[in-house]
Amino acid sequence: MSHISSNHKQDRGLSTHGSEPTVPAKRRTMLAHKPHVRSSLMIGAVILVLSACGQPTFGHPSEPGGKVPAELKRFYNQKLTFGSCEGYATTDADAKAFANDTFKCARLEVPLDYQNPGGRTAQIALLRVSAKGKPSKRIGSLLLNPGGPGMSGMSYAVEVAKDLADSPIAKQFDLIGFDPRGVAASTPALDCFTDAERDADKLVNSINSGGKDYTDHETRQLYQKCAERSGGEDVLAHVGTRDVARDMDVLRAVLGDDKLSFFGASYGTRLGAIYAETFPQNVRAMVLDGAVDPTTGTTERRLVQYAGFQRAFDNMAAFCAKTPTCPLGTDPKQASAAFQQIVRPLIDKPIITADGRKVTYTAVIDGVTTGLYNEKAWPAVILAITELKSGSGKTLLFLRDILSQRNADGSYGNNYESLVAINCLDEERHTPEQESAMTRDIFKVAPFLDTGRPVNARDLCEHWRVKPTLGYPYAQNIKGLPKTLVVSVTRDPATPHEGGISLAKTLGASLLTVEGEQHGVALIGGNACVNDIVADYLISLKIPADGARCVL
Repeated sequence: MSHISSNHKQDRGLSTHGSEPTVPAKRRTMLAHKPHVRSSLMIGAVILVLSACGQPTFGHPSEPGGKVPAELKRFYNQKLTFGSCEGYATTDADAKAFANDTFKCARLEVPLDYQNPGGRTAQIALLRVSAKGKPSKRIGSLLLNPGGPGMSGMSYAVEVAKDLADSPIAKQFDLIGFDPRGVAASTPALDCFTDAERDADKLVNSINSGGKDYTDHETRQLYQKCAERSGGEDVLAHVGTRDVARDMDVLRAVLGDDKLSFFGASYGTRLGAIYAETFPQNVRAMVLDGAVDPTTGTTERRLVQYAGFQRAFDNMAAFCAKTPTCPLGTDPKQASAAFQQIVRPLIDKPIITADGRKVTYTAVIDGVTTGLYNEKAWPAVILAITELKSGSGKTLLFLRDILSQRNADGSYGNNYESLVAINCLDEERHTPEQESAMTRDIFKVAPFLDTGRPVNARDLCEHWRVKPTLGYPYAQNIKGLPKTLVVSVTRDPATPHEGGISLAKTLGASLLTVEGEQHGVALIGGNACVNDIVADYLISLKIPADGARCVL
């Protein structure tokens, strides 16, 4: 679950029922591809895409435990035509990943507003990697969500397919990655900032702004720009998790599955929990990895999250201190202060690279935080900080560009804009006083982030014209939900272990505890202990024993 910021630009349109949206030319034209690192560094990460089969696929609106409303049957009864994935990529990384003839893509049509199914529609882009085993052994589809919110499920499916190439999961399930409404290749796509504004750090939050906080006028403009560039205010009103969960149920039926099999990572655990709350009778199996706590509100959850990042920073600093050349010194207790000495001057005087890019305070915080998602990335963070001390930002910008989806031509994917807009419907709203108090408290629990500047923060969503639609706590007292599986890493910096325990208790789920230091673990990363347990559950619905544990 990410609360870091970022930006993006593109022309997008919203089609009406029955029409096929076109992806704008800029999104289809991808320039030279940069070296790509595996997304195990971070939250849903920089991933790839998938799909298979080239003939029309017919689904049906099965109705276990409940009837499909008559006005929605045209959506549940639609057929998908899978074809080439050409034109679906919105980033350089996806353009390279999607260039595989065995991956097939399609678009699912859903109501923009489920209370007005005869109105405007949205198109959900998806990728399928067909089951590799015998057709007689195929169980169904496994829907995938990598988190964010705002990360591409299409990209994630390609990465999962590579890591599970020899797994029984890939042999018995079609892997389905979908871009949630508003995200990446789905249309209308969320768009709040131009690429130039992205490069100028116009999309920031109170944590990475370096004290340059938004004004009331700027947050008002943010809403207006997002509405204008994303296709209207009604788009911004219907990109929350509750609408995405309903899209998942349409997709389940259209794919021909009586019940849903789902894997959600990070924010994807929230999406899975909301689906379970809304359609418990339609759940077959659900694996939720890197859990968001459904019982805590925005402020409490973010304080826990940033305390997790401070712990990861401290552990990284202790690792670094073992060498005399550590840029943070050899006393881990002084590492936060040493880091501040290096990065605070960038607030007023950023480093300018040879190609004219600015290494700003915001860029440093984004890049370093990216590298704290997984202890395997600590050497890259240490290198980046070492370079900063000598006036270079090469590695730092590389880390930041990974998560912010910056392309070789300077354009951006829309993951960070999607994160902001989706959270505006999912998270609780704050007054300036509440946002400022939360930011000060975050700096107390995560002192490596403290700017040393006065805090006058504002909630980016303060002028959103629609009230939040999620509500806290959620997914409470669900009746008729089959046994689900929660996977939680003990030293997960982004979604701390307490959240996994809480979600498992809330859902009555089995909890698999994993000893380690990274954000999420299942499917990607190759841990045999975890993946064997997950495979047994997804395929045979076998629940692990109470107290089950794995070690990274």
